[in-house]
Amino acid sequence: MADFWGKWPRKTTQFLISTINLLLFLFFDLLDFIMCIFFRYIDEILEGKSTPCYCQSQKQTQGCEDRRNIGISDTLFGRKNGFREMGFLGNMSSKVAKDSKKIGIEELRKTRWSDCGCESCVSWMNNDGDQKLHVVVQEPSKGNQDFSTTPIENVIFLHGFLSSSFLWTETVFPELAGSKYRLFAVDLLGFGSSPKPRDCLYTMNDHLEMVEKSVIREFNLTSFHLVAHSMGCMIALALAAKHPNNLKSITLTAPPYFLSSEEEDASSIALKRLAYKRLWPPLLFGAAFMTWYEHLGRCVCFVLCRNHRTWERILKLVTRKRKLHFLVIDLTRHTHHSAWHTMHNVICGGAKMMDPCLEILRRGGARVIVVQGSRDQVVPVECSHNIKVMVPDAEVKIITGADHSTVIIGREKEFANDLELIWASVTTDAKRENNM
Repeated sequence: MADFWGKWPRKTTQFLISTINLLLFLFFDLLDFIMCIFFRYIDEILEGKSTPCYCQSQKQTQGCEDRRNIGISDTLFGRKNGFREMGFLGNMSSKVAKDSKKIGIEELRKTRWSDCGCESCVSWMNNDGDQKLHVVVQEPSKGNQDFSTTPIENVIFLHGFLSSSFLWTETVFPELAGSKYRLFAVDLLGFGSSPKPRDCLYTMNDHLEMVEKSVIREFNLTSFHLVAHSMGCMIALALAAKHPNNLKSITLTAPPYFLSSEEEDASSIALKRLAYKRLWPPLLFGAAFMTWYEHLGRCVCFVLCRNHRTWERILKLVTRKRKLHFLVIDLTRHTHHSAWHTMHNVICGGAKMMDPCLEILRRGGARVIVVQGSRDQVVPVECSHNIKVMVPDAEVKIITGADHSTVIIGREKEFANDLELIWASVTTDAKRENNM
């Protein structure tokens, strides 16, 4: 009896939390259903044509996207919504799918009415030639090495979701200013100052091709180290697997990698683990809200991203700071189209590619280093240990007390020193093998 009365408050609390959680997300289902109808008609009024969405079935949508359907994640279509499945919206979807075929490529290159049109957000559209990513290059210190006899070592840095090259240029780059390495920090496709085209579905291949075009081929890199954070780790692994003979080392910081299962699709596992529908912690709630609800996510982007200059002015007044932290700025430097598709097609859809990529690195004996904070609430710490299951020789380092961002921010000097030790040891090992 005592056990019953001891467990009763806890069970009651859990029941109340589960009930509130269920009702709230059911309410979001209804709102997303309503906003789907709203955006379709508003798009048609303001742009002359409705923009296709993923509320219809995959079979209906394939007619609109057969040109780029390779690399599209099933999670775009597998997000169940009780109101959407009532049938009414499905009939409307067929009409929109037919209308969307009329949208021309040139129109898709323009920004949507709900996207920001300020100079900094559309500057990439002024270039009529081939679009390339925004890349920040930090040249090596000439006083440290004779480059006439020793080739320059290159390092490519890839940021995570809703971030930019600022993650590296504002933290690690200053600490490596006197190093002998040439550093490349990339704004991934759809983020920061890089292009954000509407005629792109932001698949893993899209991101890979742009990194290759803007960095590897542009600067004629024949060898390189890779350093990545969060979502960037998935792109880095795919890039490393595609260029195993050019890879010198790969450092993965908080990689979202889950072991595959015979019972469940890898993309579904990633969706449920990284964007589980619950109210707490706030980061997980935000991820679930923006990942499961296409149209509510577009509303958030309309309010925040489209008006980012206004919000930045307000924040400067409130905080009395002339310069905002780069993490705040990066949160709004994307379009809903680029963030939505990257979340599903890279983070979720790319989960299927991780096992083959890691297998290539394992067979090739690549130097794989994994770093993560012990208090990471975005990517479970188990993900880092999962890498070691696939690549037994991988080196895993868990930083006590650090979370998803402070694993880098706040410990920049230590992080940079660790990187230099890794790169130096790779060079030493290579020289030792050549002398044997």
